[in-house]
Amino acid sequence: MTTLLKVCNGLQPLKGFLQPTLETFTLPNRGKKLLNPYPRKKFPPWFVKQTRVVCKDQHEEDLTKENKEFIRTVIRDKYPLPDIGFGSASPLKLETIEPVTEWKPHYQRVGVIARKIGIVPMWMKDGKKVLTTMFQVADNHVIKYIPPEEYKPMITQKKNPLTRNTGCLIVGADSCDPQLFTKEYCGLFNEAGVMPKRLLARFHVSPEGALQPGTPLFATHYKVGQYIDIRGKTIDRGFQGVMKRWGFHGMPASHGVTKTHRRPGNIGSGGNKARVMPGTKLPGHMGNRYRIVKAQRIIRINTRYNVIWVLGQASAGETNSLVQFYDTFLPLKSCKTLNSPPHFPTYIPRNEDEVLPEELFVDDLHNFNDPTIMYEVEE
Repeated sequence: MTTLLKVCNGLQPLKGFLQPTLETFTLPNRGKKLLNPYPRKKFPPWFVKQTRVVCKDQHEEDLTKENKEFIRTVIRDKYPLPDIGFGSASPLKLETIEPVTEWKPHYQRVGVIARKIGIVPMWMKDGKKVLTTMFQVADNHVIKYIPPEEYKPMITQKKNPLTRNTGCLIVGADSCDPQLFTKEYCGLFNEAGVMPKRLLARFHVSPEGALQPGTPLFATHYKVGQYIDIRGKTIDRGFQGVMKRWGFHGMPASHGVTKTHRRPGNIGSGGNKARVMPGTKLPGHMGNRYRIVKAQRIIRINTRYNVIWVLGQASAGETNSLVQFYDTFLPLKSCKTLNSPPHFPTYIPRNEDEVLPEELFVDDLHNFNDPTIMYEVEE
């Protein structure tokens, strides 16, 4: 018995040693840490899939020559051919949803979608040569109006979000063949009665500035001398260094400089920081971002072809790209400060006798139809 007790007492250390214990440890996350995560795309509820995947060879085999001609005939009968300047017409009545009211400074109008044509020189009356950017209002029509009580642009996490007192007008530009788009996308234009558009854009408008779907928008939506904001997508330059992306001077070309001619140089903060500060200008992707150029002045309008001349290199993006125009938000350049009320809610000819001149010039711009130099006859 004594021997058995000695054996049991000898197993006590082993009992504590073999007892299971709970231990926790943390695995380090060595992935890429983003200061600002990528924004999630939130498509609006009115937008659907636009294009469809069609095998060209299979599509050509299924349609005979008679089928193709029949489809073209149906499209021509349903949609009128677009004009060069004014675009295609809508069979709907051109009446605003709300009664036409007088413009007030706090009212917000709809904008237009224009195609960038290029940059040309112009001359002012004092002989100064200036560069101007040409835009053509490309077959704009109002597609849909969403009132303020139904317009919810995004889901917010605020408990008491601010009530929005502006609605949304969806505008389409550049009519295209319906065969290029999906059936769901073409159904967006049934209410407006126009051909499917290549680009759709939304504009925040006051309820007093709402327009009926199918209403065309012309270049005369604006006046000469008015200031506008232009939103466009910059040219995609790809991955670029700091000299091209940010305009750095670079290192010297000689005198002992080795392999650092186009490098950014020191980027450390030193001290207790010991990190790269947020917002440091470094190499990276350049372009392909939406940018807004504010307070650009309109100096000339062609009412026949819907062309607008804007002073300066006034827009981001390459030639033949689509940009958005809307009234400027800068207070010192607004219509209220200039004491020049715009066409509200848009320019709509009230009668057939109302004809605008083909060319509209600002006061300080030289009209090319006028003589340049006047000579007095000497006696």
